[in-house]
Amino acid sequence: MRVIVLGAGVIGTTSAWFLAKAGHEVTVIERRPGAGLETSFANGGQISVSHAEPWANPSAPLKVLKWLMKEDAPLLFRLRADLHQWLWGLQFMRECLPSRTRDNLTQIVNLGLYSRATLRELRRETGIEYDHREAGILHFFTDPGEFNAALAPSALMRELGCDRQVKTPDECIAIEPALASMRHMLAGGTYTPSDESGDAHLFTERLARLAAARGVDFQYGHTALGFDRAGDAVSGVRVAHADGRMSRVSADAYVVAMGSYSPTLLRPLGVRTGVYPAKGYSLTMKVADPARAYEVSLTDDEYKLVFSRLGDRLRVAGTAEFNGYSTDMNPTRCRALLTRTQALFPGAGDPETAEYWTGLRPATPGNVPLIGRTRYSNLYLNTGHGTLGWTHACGSARALADLVDGRKPELAFRFLGAREPTHLAAASRQ
Repeated sequence: MRVIVLGAGVIGTTSAWFLAKAGHEVTVIERRPGAGLETSFANGGQISVSHAEPWANPSAPLKVLKWLMKEDAPLLFRLRADLHQWLWGLQFMRECLPSRTRDNLTQIVNLGLYSRATLRELRRETGIEYDHREAGILHFFTDPGEFNAALAPSALMRELGCDRQVKTPDECIAIEPALASMRHMLAGGTYTPSDESGDAHLFTERLARLAAARGVDFQYGHTALGFDRAGDAVSGVRVAHADGRMSRVSADAYVVAMGSYSPTLLRPLGVRTGVYPAKGYSLTMKVADPARAYEVSLTDDEYKLVFSRLGDRLRVAGTAEFNGYSTDMNPTRCRALLTRTQALFPGAGDPETAEYWTGLRPATPGNVPLIGRTRYSNLYLNTGHGTLGWTHACGSARALADLVDGRKPELAFRFLGAREPTHLAAASRQ
Protein backbone atom coordinates (compact mmCIF):
# COMPACT_ATOMS: atom_id res chain seq x y z
CA MET A 1 0.00 0.00 0.00
CA ARG A 2 0.90 3.64 -0.34
CA VAL A 3 0.95 5.21 3.12
CA ILE A 4 1.35 8.87 4.02
CA VAL A 5 2.74 9.61 7.50
CA LEU A 6 2.20 13.14 8.79
CA GLY A 7 5.02 14.17 11.10
CA ALA A 8 8.73 13.27 11.29
CA GLY A 9 9.31 13.32 15.01
CA VAL A 10 10.40 10.15 16.78
CA ILE A 11 6.84 8.77 16.49
CA GLY A 12 6.38 9.56 12.80
CA THR A 13 9.87 8.43 11.84
CA THR A 14 9.61 5.10 13.63
CA SER A 15 6.15 4.64 12.09
CA ALA A 16 7.64 5.19 8.65
CA TRP A 17 10.45 2.72 9.39
CA PHE A 18 8.17 -0.13 10.46
CA LEU A 19 5.64 0.52 7.70
CA ALA A 20 8.44 0.41 5.11
CA LYS A 21 9.84 -2.72 6.73
CA ALA A 22 6.39 -4.30 6.30
CA GLY A 23 6.63 -3.62 2.57
CA HIS A 24 4.62 -0.43 2.17
CA GLU A 25 5.47 2.56 -0.01
CA VAL A 26 5.81 5.36 2.54
CA THR A 27 5.87 9.15 2.22
CA VAL A 28 6.50 11.36 5.27
CA ILE A 29 5.28 14.96 5.24
CA GLU A 30 6.98 17.26 7.76
CA ARG A 31 6.77 21.04 8.06
CA ARG A 32 10.22 21.42 9.64
CA PRO A 33 13.46 21.17 7.56
CA GLY A 34 14.48 17.84 9.11
CA ALA A 35 13.47 14.96 11.34
CA GLY A 36 13.09 15.21 15.10
CA LEU A 37 13.14 19.00 15.36
CA GLU A 38 10.05 19.52 17.54
CA THR A 39 9.20 17.62 20.75
CA SER A 40 11.83 14.97 19.98
CA PHE A 41 14.64 17.51 19.79
CA ALA A 42 15.81 17.91 23.41
CA ASN A 43 13.68 15.75 25.69
CA GLY A 44 14.82 14.02 28.87
CA GLY A 45 16.50 11.17 27.04
CA GLN A 46 15.01 8.32 29.08
CA ILE A 47 13.69 5.00 27.81
CA SER A 48 11.75 4.67 31.05
CA VAL A 49 9.31 1.79 31.31
CA SER A 50 9.40 2.48 35.06
CA HIS A 51 8.05 6.02 34.58
CA ALA A 52 4.56 4.61 34.18
CA GLU A 53 2.47 6.18 36.94
CA PRO A 54 0.12 8.61 35.17
CA TRP A 55 0.03 12.30 36.07
CA ALA A 56 -3.65 11.67 36.74
CA ASN A 57 -3.61 9.68 39.98
CA PRO A 58 -5.48 9.98 43.28
CA SER A 59 -2.90 12.36 44.79
CA ALA A 60 -2.82 14.70 41.78
CA PRO A 61 -5.81 17.04 42.47
CA LEU A 62 -4.40 18.36 45.75
CA LYS A 63 -0.94 18.79 44.22
CA VAL A 64 -2.35 20.72 41.25
CA LEU A 65 -4.17 23.07 43.63
CA LYS A 66 -0.99 23.54 45.69
CA TRP A 67 1.03 24.34 42.55
CA LEU A 68 -1.61 26.51 40.85
CA MET A 69 0.02 29.90 41.54
CA LYS A 70 3.63 28.69 41.73
CA GLU A 71 5.58 29.85 38.69
CA ASP A 72 8.16 27.04 38.84
CA ALA A 73 5.68 24.28 39.76
CA PRO A 74 6.32 20.83 38.22
CA LEU A 75 2.75 20.74 36.89
CA LEU A 76 1.29 24.18 36.13
CA PHE A 77 -2.15 24.93 34.71
CA ARG A 78 -2.40 28.45 33.31
CA LEU A 79 -6.16 28.77 33.21
CA ARG A 80 -7.28 30.23 29.90
CA ALA A 81 -10.49 30.99 28.05
CA ASP A 82 -9.90 27.77 26.17
CA LEU A 83 -12.70 25.21 25.98
CA HIS A 84 -10.29 22.43 25.03
CA GLN A 85 -8.16 23.09 28.11
CA TRP A 86 -11.16 22.99 30.43
CA LEU A 87 -12.54 19.82 28.86
CA TRP A 88 -9.11 18.22 29.12
CA GLY A 89 -8.90 19.25 32.78
CA LEU A 90 -12.29 17.73 33.60
CA GLN A 91 -11.29 14.46 31.93
CA PHE A 92 -7.96 14.58 33.81
CA MET A 93 -9.89 14.70 37.10
CA ARG A 94 -11.92 11.66 36.07
CA GLU A 95 -8.72 9.75 35.28
CA CYS A 96 -7.53 10.38 38.86
CA LEU A 97 -9.96 7.72 40.15
CA PRO A 98 -8.00 4.73 41.54
CA SER A 99 -9.53 2.25 39.09
CA ARG A 100 -8.73 4.48 36.12
CA THR A 101 -5.18 5.09 37.35
CA ARG A 102 -4.52 1.37 37.73
CA ASP A 103 -5.84 0.60 34.24
CA ASN A 104 -3.86 3.44 32.67
CA LEU A 105 -0.67 2.36 34.44
CA THR A 106 -1.18 -1.17 33.11
CA GLN A 107 -1.56 0.10 29.54
CA ILE A 108 1.56 2.27 29.86
CA VAL A 109 3.74 -0.51 31.32
CA ASN A 110 2.65 -3.06 28.71
CA LEU A 111 3.44 -0.66 25.87
CA GLY A 112 6.72 0.38 27.48
CA LEU A 113 8.00 -3.17 27.87
CA TYR A 114 7.10 -4.03 24.29
CA SER A 115 8.62 -0.82 22.98
CA ARG A 116 11.91 -1.21 24.83
CA ALA A 117 12.27 -4.76 23.50
CA THR A 118 11.50 -3.51 19.99
CA LEU A 119 14.11 -0.75 20.27
CA ARG A 120 16.72 -3.32 21.24
CA GLU A 121 15.83 -5.45 18.22
CA LEU A 122 16.11 -2.41 15.96
CA ARG A 123 19.50 -1.56 17.46
CA ARG A 124 20.78 -5.07 16.84
CA GLU A 125 19.40 -5.04 13.31
CA THR A 126 20.76 -1.65 12.24
CA GLY A 127 23.67 -0.86 14.56
CA ILE A 128 22.20 2.62 15.08
CA GLU A 129 24.05 4.77 17.63
CA TYR A 130 22.59 7.68 19.59
CA ASP A 131 24.64 8.15 22.80
CA HIS A 132 22.61 5.41 24.44
CA ARG A 133 23.37 3.95 27.86
CA GLU A 134 22.09 0.71 29.36
CA ALA A 135 22.73 1.60 33.00
CA GLY A 136 19.13 1.63 34.20
CA ILE A 137 17.10 4.48 35.69
CA LEU A 138 17.18 5.42 39.37
CA HIS A 139 14.13 7.28 40.71
CA PHE A 140 15.09 9.03 43.97
CA PHE A 141 12.82 10.54 46.62
CA THR A 142 13.52 13.31 49.10
CA ASP A 143 10.06 13.22 50.71
CA PRO A 144 9.37 10.14 52.89
CA GLY A 145 5.64 10.40 52.21
CA GLU A 146 6.13 10.39 48.45
CA PHE A 147 8.55 7.47 48.75
CA ASN A 148 6.00 5.44 50.71
CA ALA A 149 3.28 6.37 48.20
CA ALA A 150 5.47 4.98 45.39
CA LEU A 151 5.67 1.49 46.91
CA ALA A 152 2.23 0.31 45.74
CA PRO A 153 2.65 1.48 42.10
CA SER A 154 6.11 -0.10 42.09
CA ALA A 155 4.64 -3.41 43.26
CA LEU A 156 2.02 -3.26 40.50
CA MET A 157 4.72 -2.57 37.90
CA ARG A 158 6.64 -5.61 39.10
CA GLU A 159 3.50 -7.72 38.72
CA LEU A 160 3.28 -6.49 35.12
CA GLY A 161 6.90 -7.41 34.38
CA CYS A 162 8.75 -4.13 35.03
CA ASP A 163 11.69 -4.80 37.36
CA ARG A 164 11.33 -1.65 39.47
CA GLN A 165 13.29 -2.41 42.65
CA VAL A 166 12.90 -0.49 45.92
CA LYS A 167 16.20 0.84 47.28
CA THR A 168 17.46 2.39 50.53
CA PRO A 169 19.36 5.70 50.45
CA ASP A 170 22.70 3.91 50.76
CA GLU A 171 21.77 1.52 47.95
CA CYS A 172 20.86 4.53 45.78
CA ILE A 173 24.31 6.03 46.36
CA ALA A 174 25.96 2.70 45.55
CA ILE A 175 24.15 2.75 42.20
CA GLU A 176 24.95 6.41 41.51
CA PRO A 177 27.81 7.81 43.65
CA ALA A 178 27.07 11.37 42.45
CA LEU A 179 24.12 11.34 44.90
CA ALA A 180 26.48 11.11 47.89
CA SER A 181 26.44 14.87 48.53
CA MET A 182 22.68 14.74 49.13
CA ARG A 183 22.68 11.65 51.37
CA HIS A 184 20.98 13.65 54.16
CA MET A 185 18.08 14.46 51.82
CA LEU A 186 17.37 10.96 50.48
CA ALA A 187 14.32 9.05 51.67
CA GLY A 188 14.88 6.14 49.30
CA GLY A 189 14.51 5.24 45.66
CA THR A 190 13.46 2.76 43.03
CA TYR A 191 15.81 1.35 40.44
CA THR A 192 14.98 -0.29 37.13
CA PRO A 193 18.23 -1.78 35.77
CA SER A 194 16.72 -2.68 32.39
CA ASP A 195 15.73 0.90 31.56
CA GLU A 196 17.93 2.94 29.23
CA SER A 197 18.71 6.45 28.06
CA GLY A 198 19.82 8.09 24.82
CA ASP A 199 19.53 11.10 22.54
CA ALA A 200 16.07 10.99 20.94
CA HIS A 201 16.93 13.61 18.32
CA LEU A 202 20.08 11.80 17.24
CA PHE A 203 18.14 8.54 17.04
CA THR A 204 15.32 10.11 14.99
CA GLU A 205 17.71 11.84 12.61
CA ARG A 206 19.75 8.68 11.98
CA LEU A 207 16.71 6.42 11.68
CA ALA A 208 15.26 8.83 9.11
CA ARG A 209 18.42 8.37 7.04
CA LEU A 210 18.14 4.59 7.32
CA ALA A 211 14.46 4.76 6.36
CA ALA A 212 15.25 7.00 3.38
CA ALA A 213 17.84 4.45 2.25
CA ARG A 214 15.06 1.88 2.45
CA GLY A 215 12.91 3.96 0.10
CA VAL A 216 10.89 6.19 2.43
CA ASP A 217 10.27 9.60 0.82
CA PHE A 218 10.75 12.36 3.44
CA GLN A 219 9.24 15.63 2.22
CA TYR A 220 10.56 18.30 4.57
CA GLY A 221 9.32 21.88 4.66
CA HIS A 222 5.82 20.76 3.64
CA THR A 223 2.80 21.51 5.83
CA ALA A 224 -0.36 19.39 6.00
CA LEU A 225 -3.37 21.69 5.97
CA GLY A 226 -6.30 19.30 6.13
CA PHE A 227 -7.94 16.17 4.82
CA ASP A 228 -10.44 15.53 2.06
CA ARG A 229 -12.87 12.70 2.63
CA ALA A 230 -15.11 10.46 0.58
CA GLY A 231 -17.72 8.60 2.59
CA ASP A 232 -16.09 6.74 5.45
CA ALA A 233 -12.56 7.13 4.10
CA VAL A 234 -9.96 9.86 3.62
CA SER A 235 -9.35 10.62 -0.05
CA GLY A 236 -6.38 12.96 0.23
CA VAL A 237 -4.46 15.50 2.27
CA ARG A 238 -3.99 19.14 1.29
CA VAL A 239 -0.38 20.26 1.51
CA ALA A 240 1.44 23.58 1.37
CA HIS A 241 4.85 22.88 -0.16
CA ALA A 242 8.16 24.50 0.70
CA ASP A 243 8.19 26.45 -2.57
CA GLY A 244 4.75 27.96 -1.90
CA ARG A 245 2.77 25.57 -4.09
CA MET A 246 -0.44 24.02 -2.86
CA SER A 247 -1.39 20.49 -3.80
CA ARG A 248 -3.44 17.49 -2.81
CA VAL A 249 -1.67 14.18 -2.27
CA SER A 250 -3.37 10.84 -1.90
CA ALA A 251 -2.56 7.36 -0.64
CA ASP A 252 -4.22 4.15 0.46
CA ALA A 253 -3.74 4.91 4.16
CA TYR A 254 -2.85 7.93 6.30
CA VAL A 255 -1.11 8.10 9.67
CA VAL A 256 -1.33 11.21 11.85
CA ALA A 257 1.78 11.46 14.04
CA MET A 258 1.87 15.22 14.55
CA GLY A 259 2.09 15.27 18.33
CA SER A 260 0.32 18.23 19.92
CA TYR A 261 -0.77 19.49 16.51
CA SER A 262 -2.71 16.33 15.68
CA PRO A 263 -6.05 17.65 17.05
CA THR A 264 -6.04 20.76 14.84
CA LEU A 265 -5.86 18.59 11.73
CA LEU A 266 -8.41 16.06 12.95
CA ARG A 267 -11.17 18.26 14.37
CA PRO A 268 -12.60 19.24 10.96
CA LEU A 269 -13.11 15.52 10.34
CA GLY A 270 -15.01 15.16 13.59
CA VAL A 271 -12.23 13.06 15.14
CA ARG A 272 -11.77 14.00 18.79
CA THR A 273 -8.48 13.02 20.40
CA GLY A 274 -8.43 14.53 23.88
CA VAL A 275 -4.81 15.58 23.23
CA TYR A 276 -3.66 18.88 24.77
CA PRO A 277 -0.15 20.41 24.64
CA ALA A 278 1.92 20.20 27.83
CA LYS A 279 4.93 22.47 27.49
CA GLY A 280 8.13 20.97 28.86
CA TYR A 281 11.59 22.44 29.35
CA SER A 282 15.10 21.09 29.16
CA LEU A 283 18.65 22.19 29.85
CA THR A 284 21.73 20.77 28.13
CA MET A 285 25.27 21.60 29.21
CA LYS A 286 28.75 20.21 28.92
CA VAL A 287 30.19 18.03 31.67
CA ALA A 288 32.59 20.14 33.74
CA ASP A 289 33.85 17.52 36.20
CA PRO A 290 33.31 13.86 35.27
CA ALA A 291 33.94 12.82 38.89
CA ARG A 292 30.91 14.83 40.03
CA ALA A 293 28.63 14.14 37.08
CA TYR A 294 26.04 11.38 37.19
CA GLU A 295 26.44 8.31 34.98
CA VAL A 296 23.08 6.63 35.64
CA SER A 297 19.91 8.27 34.34
CA LEU A 298 17.96 9.73 37.26
CA THR A 299 14.46 10.92 38.12
CA ASP A 300 14.00 13.51 40.85
CA ASP A 301 10.55 12.88 42.31
CA GLU A 302 10.21 16.14 44.25
CA TYR A 303 10.87 18.40 41.27
CA LYS A 304 9.62 15.95 38.62
CA LEU A 305 12.90 16.29 36.69
CA VAL A 306 14.90 13.70 34.78
CA PHE A 307 18.68 13.69 34.36
CA SER A 308 20.48 11.86 31.55
CA ARG A 309 24.11 11.63 30.49
CA LEU A 310 24.42 11.97 26.71
CA GLY A 311 28.08 11.50 25.85
CA ASP A 312 29.91 14.54 27.22
CA ARG A 313 26.64 16.40 27.83
CA LEU A 314 24.23 16.55 30.77
CA ARG A 315 20.51 16.72 29.93
CA VAL A 316 17.99 17.89 32.53
CA ALA A 317 14.31 18.01 31.59
CA GLY A 318 10.88 18.16 33.08
CA THR A 319 7.93 20.25 34.23
CA ALA A 320 4.60 20.49 32.42
CA GLU A 321 2.91 23.81 31.69
CA PHE A 322 -0.62 23.77 30.27
CA ASN A 323 -0.77 27.07 28.44
CA GLY A 324 -2.15 26.35 24.98
CA TYR A 325 0.27 26.31 22.06
CA SER A 326 2.63 28.94 23.41
CA THR A 327 6.30 28.03 23.04
CA ASP A 328 7.59 31.20 24.70
CA MET A 329 10.52 30.46 26.99
CA ASN A 330 9.83 31.17 30.67
CA PRO A 331 13.09 32.30 32.37
CA THR A 332 11.83 31.28 35.82
CA ARG A 333 11.25 27.70 34.75
CA CYS A 334 14.62 27.63 32.96
CA ARG A 335 16.43 28.87 36.06
CA ALA A 336 14.69 26.23 38.17
CA LEU A 337 16.33 23.49 36.08
CA LEU A 338 19.82 24.91 36.57
CA THR A 339 19.31 25.75 40.24
CA ARG A 340 18.15 22.23 41.10
CA THR A 341 20.96 20.63 39.10
CA GLN A 342 23.63 22.72 40.80
CA ALA A 343 22.11 21.99 44.22
CA LEU A 344 22.15 18.24 43.65
CA PHE A 345 25.35 17.93 41.61
CA PRO A 346 27.57 20.94 42.38
CA GLY A 347 30.35 21.38 39.83
CA ALA A 348 29.12 18.57 37.59
CA GLY A 349 28.14 20.73 34.61
CA ASP A 350 29.40 23.93 33.04
CA PRO A 351 26.60 26.55 33.28
CA GLU A 352 28.40 28.74 30.74
CA THR A 353 27.51 26.17 28.08
CA ALA A 354 23.86 25.82 29.14
CA GLU A 355 21.33 25.66 26.33
CA TYR A 356 17.62 25.81 27.10
CA TRP A 357 14.78 24.36 25.06
CA THR A 358 11.03 24.11 25.30
CA GLY A 359 8.62 21.86 23.41
CA LEU A 360 4.98 20.79 23.43
CA ARG A 361 4.26 17.27 24.59
CA PRO A 362 0.98 15.79 23.28
CA ALA A 363 -0.76 14.78 26.51
CA THR A 364 -3.92 12.72 26.93
CA PRO A 365 -5.76 13.04 30.29
CA GLY A 366 -4.72 9.55 31.39
CA ASN A 367 -1.27 9.56 29.73
CA VAL A 368 -2.24 6.61 27.50
CA PRO A 369 -1.37 7.30 23.83
CA LEU A 370 -3.78 6.94 20.93
CA ILE A 371 -2.71 4.19 18.53
CA GLY A 372 -4.92 2.67 15.88
CA ARG A 373 -7.66 3.33 13.38
CA THR A 374 -10.21 6.14 13.59
CA ARG A 375 -13.82 5.89 12.38
CA TYR A 376 -12.42 6.52 8.90
CA SER A 377 -11.39 3.21 7.40
CA ASN A 378 -7.94 4.34 6.20
CA LEU A 379 -7.03 7.00 8.78
CA TYR A 380 -4.78 5.97 11.68
CA LEU A 381 -3.43 7.78 14.73
CA ASN A 382 -0.10 7.45 16.51
CA THR A 383 -0.12 10.37 18.92
CA GLY A 384 -0.76 11.48 22.51
CA HIS A 385 2.38 9.98 24.06
CA GLY A 386 2.97 12.88 26.48
CA THR A 387 6.36 12.59 28.19
CA LEU A 388 6.87 9.01 26.98
CA GLY A 389 7.14 9.47 23.21
CA TRP A 390 10.79 8.37 23.17
CA THR A 391 10.04 5.44 25.47
CA HIS A 392 7.03 4.25 23.47
CA ALA A 393 8.09 5.17 19.93
CA CYS A 394 9.34 1.84 18.58
CA GLY A 395 6.58 -0.24 20.14
CA SER A 396 3.86 2.16 19.02
CA ALA A 397 5.20 2.18 15.47
CA ARG A 398 5.57 -1.59 15.25
CA ALA A 399 2.04 -2.07 16.59
CA LEU A 400 0.69 0.54 14.18
CA ALA A 401 2.28 -1.26 11.21
CA ASP A 402 0.55 -4.45 12.36
CA LEU A 403 -2.80 -2.66 12.59
CA VAL A 404 -2.42 -1.14 9.12
CA ASP A 405 -1.76 -4.67 7.84
CA GLY A 406 -4.84 -6.00 9.63
CA ARG A 407 -2.84 -7.99 12.21
CA LYS A 408 -3.21 -7.97 15.99
CA PRO A 409 -0.17 -6.46 17.69
CA GLU A 410 1.65 -8.74 20.13
CA LEU A 411 0.77 -6.92 23.34
CA ALA A 412 -2.20 -6.18 25.56
CA PHE A 413 -3.14 -2.57 24.90
CA ARG A 414 -6.25 -0.49 24.35
CA PHE A 415 -5.84 0.18 20.63
CA LEU A 416 -8.19 2.49 18.78
CA GLY A 417 -10.68 0.69 16.58
CA ALA A 418 -10.11 -2.65 18.30
CA ARG A 419 -13.04 -4.51 19.81
CA GLU A 420 -10.93 -5.63 22.74
CA PRO A 421 -7.23 -5.59 23.69
CA THR A 422 -5.16 -8.53 22.64
CA HIS A 423 -3.98 -10.83 25.41
CA LEU A 424 -0.36 -11.43 24.55
CA ALA A 425 1.20 -9.44 27.38
CA ALA A 426 3.84 -12.10 27.90
CA ALA A 427 5.40 -11.17 24.57
CA SER A 428 5.83 -7.59 25.77
CA ARG A 429 7.83 -8.75 28.80
CA GLN A 430 10.60 -10.46 26.91
